[in-house]
This record gives sequence, structure tokens and C-alpha cells, in this order.
Amino acid sequence: MHLKASVLDSKEKPSRKIVPIVPAEAVAGSGDDVQMVSLYAATQKIYPRSVHGIFAKWRWFMVVLTQLVFYGLPWLEWGQRQAVLFDLGARRFYIFGLVLYPQDFIYLTAILVISAFSLFLFTAVAGRLWCGYACPQTVYSEIFMWVERKVEGDRSARMRLDGEKMSLEKLFKKVYKHIFWLAIAMWTGFTFVGYFTPVKELGMEFFLGNMGSWEVFWVFFYALATYGNAGFMREQVCKYMCPYARFQSAMFDKDTLIVTYDAERGEPRGARSKKTDLTNLGLGACVDCTLCVQVCPTGIDIRQGLQYECIGCGACADVCDTVMDKVGYPRGLIKYSTEHAMANGWTKEQTLRHIFRPRVILYVGILLLVIAALFTSLGLRKPFKVDVVRDRASLARIVAGGNIENVYRLQIMNAAETPLDFRLAVKGLPHLTLATDSHVRVAPTESLWVSVRLQLPYDAAPAGSHPIEFTIQSVQEDGQVRSELQEKSVFLVPR
Repeated sequence: MHLKASVLDSKEKPSRKIVPIVPAEAVAGSGDDVQMVSLYAATQKIYPRSVHGIFAKWRWFMVVLTQLVFYGLPWLEWGQRQAVLFDLGARRFYIFGLVLYPQDFIYLTAILVISAFSLFLFTAVAGRLWCGYACPQTVYSEIFMWVERKVEGDRSARMRLDGEKMSLEKLFKKVYKHIFWLAIAMWTGFTFVGYFTPVKELGMEFFLGNMGSWEVFWVFFYALATYGNAGFMREQVCKYMCPYARFQSAMFDKDTLIVTYDAERGEPRGARSKKTDLTNLGLGACVDCTLCVQVCPTGIDIRQGLQYECIGCGACADVCDTVMDKVGYPRGLIKYSTEHAMANGWTKEQTLRHIFRPRVILYVGILLLVIAALFTSLGLRKPFKVDVVRDRASLARIVAGGNIENVYRLQIMNAAETPLDFRLAVKGLPHLTLATDSHVRVAPTESLWVSVRLQLPYDAAPAGSHPIEFTIQSVQEDGQVRSELQEKSVFLVPR
């Protein structure tokens, strides 16, 4: 939609201006000074050119590494089960030899803290490393663009193909590309759900055609998300949907490594012959080939300075080094550097010394501290957990023999992958006895509810609530104690 804004000065009130907004079509052919403003601009499709270089190799190394881990982990076996499985139905989370329960939520909190400080650290040191090399959006966009290049050709061939009218060749290439995209997306969705449902059982759901299960729904959901984000939205996710691009400036400073263009060396830019002396032309090293723009996955021009759309992938640095090699100029017109280094002309050694500043050292210290605390806690973690719940149906009662009885329910969770034997005891009041069997056996990685009755002679304690403590011991076959836990509760004596 285009609008016209014309300003009419009133003679009676010269200080007041009336600004009517009318459609441009309504003033077609008038002699007024018209300023056309487009409120909506169609998104221009980006056709990234393929690039080779050190940063491209690192990017593909991370693509291969992350996908080997992601696609491979659900198929690893640990004993008689899947090595990594988050069983939401049974409320158990298996990570190799570790079995976690919802009560172990603190470990998830520690992992989230580690992830957050890792992100802060990487961003403070070298900007958006996560975005450029390991973010799932970047990884799957790289995979989908690789398929696109294999099927439709490089940048110029894809642009030419999209500009042509529909033909049998164009239809074949488009369908062929989307079949590959859908296959990758489906396998990605299947693998993701395989972390929450045993992957072999999930495979049987598809084999038997059980399309009504929730697992199948989520496979298609995540497949569609992967297909849409990596195949169509691509850079739009990074530019408009990802919040990281918006608050990254709060984590940057002038000693952060970012992809930078050396304007002092490169300007003024312009085309020239390889044999031409730059001093005679008055030109900088930039030959204005625009290849740095053509390889950028978000379509920005790095020569205009740091922009929030830049994901720090280094593709422009790779292609610029290639051009510099061809024209015989030194590399590094576009490179990873810091604002202070560019302003002061620091060497690589000076730049690296300033990167390890107090802020970075603080992040490293906190990160190492949290990691050490996490592994120490896991190392000291007992192989079982116990929850004590009072029987609310009967708070206290008088039983045969004149004893006062309280009933409790103990949930004993075996976090080991072998059966465990437990011995129960209680203390806190004189003459308080356990009226049920004190020995319990719990199967591997199982949770067992045990009903426990405690009895106290009628006149052994005054009326009211009295604190008591359950002792739950894990014992070996010979009766030796492996480990024990104490859980507090109260014993009620009625009036």
C-alpha cells in the first residue's frame, strides 16, 4: 500500500499544519510534490553462494558432530534399555548409567545454569558462535541448502531456475528437492520423539500404522517445524523470531571477537585490474565484488559494520580471503577481530590478551564452579530416594491392646539398575515401635509405595504432635549397610 502525505499551510493559523493521508491513486496526475512511502515490502529470497575456507570447514564439522550425536544417541543401548531416554510416562530419566526422578529437578536447574553461562562466555569471547556454528536453525539450514545446491545447482542456477516458467525440468527438480527435505525432516522428528519414547517401540508404531498415537503426532509436528524453518523461513527465524539477536548487544563489548571489515584498509572500494597499482588509483583493497554479500546466509553487507542480523558464521571472511588470494593482496580484509583491535591496530597476540578480561574470567570461574558442584553432587548422590506421606484418612486411632497407631505411606524409589533391599526403623519417642515388616525389596529403577504402621502405648506421650524420624537403610545380603536416609515426620497423639 502506498500513501501520499501533503502539508497545507493555513493562512489564518500559520503555526498549524494539516496532514491528510490519502491513497496515492487518489492523487494520480496531480502536480503536487508527492512522497511515496511503502509500508510493506515483500521479503526478498536469499540465494547464498557456496563458499570454501577454514570457517566453512569448522561449520560443517559442527554440522556433522551435532547430527552424529543427535541421530545416534537414541540407538545406543545401555544394558537392556536405551542409553538416553526421558520416560515421561514413568517419570524416569535415563542418561547412560544415571537414573533420575522428578525429585532430581535440581540437576536440570544446574544444567540450565551451565548452558546459560556457557552462552554468556562464548558471546563475550567471540560473539554469536552458537548461532553461526551449532544452533539447530543454522545446522538444518546448512543441510537443506546443501541438498538444494546438489539438486538445483549453485546460486546463479537456482536464481535462473526460479525465474523461469514452470517446465517439466523445473517441476522435477523442485519435487526431487522437497522429497529429500521431507525425508530429512521426518527422520529428525522421529529421532527427537525417540528421546521420549523408546525408539524401537516408536518404529513399531509406524510399522503397524498406528497413526492415532500421540508419538506419531509429535513426529509429524517436529518434522513440519524442521521442514518449514530450514526449508523456507531460514534467515527470517534468525532475524525476526530469535530473541538472542536482540539482546546480544548487552553481552558484547569492544573486546569481543566479531566478524569485522577493515574499512581503513578496504576503502575506497572499486573494481580494478590485478596489475594496477592501488596508489595510482587511490583505491583500497576492497574490489567491490559483493561476494561477501552473496555468501551471507542472512543477506547483509558486512562492510556496513556490525549488524544484529549477523550470525558470526565467517562465510564472508572465507570468500574475501579467496578474492584477496586471487588479486594478490594480503588476507584479513574481513576477519574475526575486536573493535579495540581495529581501532588501535593491535596484533593477534595483543588482541588475544585483551580477550581474556575480568568479565570472561568471571564467567569461566562461575561456570567451572557450577560444573564442579554438579558432578560432586552426582558423585555423592545416594542410589535411592524416600518420600514420607501421612495417611490422611486416619490421622490417629486406638487399636487392640490400647496402643495409639499412626499410618504412613513411604515411597521408596530405587535409582539403581539392580534390586535393593531396605531396612526401616523409626525414632523420636520412647517405646515407639514399627508394627509392620521392617524389610522391603524394590526392583531395579522402580518405585514402591509401602504402608507403615507406628504404634505407641496410650500413656507414653502427652496429646499433640510429636516429631519423629524414619531411617531407611539400603543393606547388602549379609546385612551390612550400604547407605541410609533420614526422613522427618510427626506422630499424633489424640486428646
